[in-house]
Amino acid sequence: MELELTVDIMDETGSLKENHIQLVENLIYFIGEKESIENGAEVSISFVTNDEIQVLNKEFRDKDMPTDVLSFAMEEMGEDEIEIFAEGMPTMLGDIVISVDKINEQATDLGHSFERELGFLVTHGMLHLLGFDHMEPEDEKMMFEKQQILLDAFGLKR
Repeated sequence: MELELTVDIMDETGSLKENHIQLVENLIYFIGEKESIENGAEVSISFVTNDEIQVLNKEFRDKDMPTDVLSFAMEEMGEDEIEIFAEGMPTMLGDIVISVDKINEQATDLGHSFERELGFLVTHGMLHLLGFDHMEPEDEKMMFEKQQILLDAFGLKR
């Protein structure tokens, strides 16, 4: 049975090509299958400029500078939040916001393709939505190894 996901992709910059959008969608499904995401899960990905992601980074992380990717996991419970669950309700994994400016900058700096950097940031964002983080050295090692395995298996090698 094929995995059923709802993937909402918004290119607010108008600069991504159709093959980039298709790559993102295919990668999300690939990660979903590899990480056993439940059927019916939903994820939203927005592509923005450095200026737009800087506003979000300042608002949500108190860092007044552009970053490459931000993830907002919906499954994480805050201290005073009440879990809302209804049978048949889809799992909302969350939102990923990626700077297209940073994709271009980092692909150039690292000497690989736009597509490789795009895939890296999508994978990084998805892993955050699935509960991975890199705050502690051990967690960082595990997350970055998982990213590498997924990207290599998908065919986006360095």
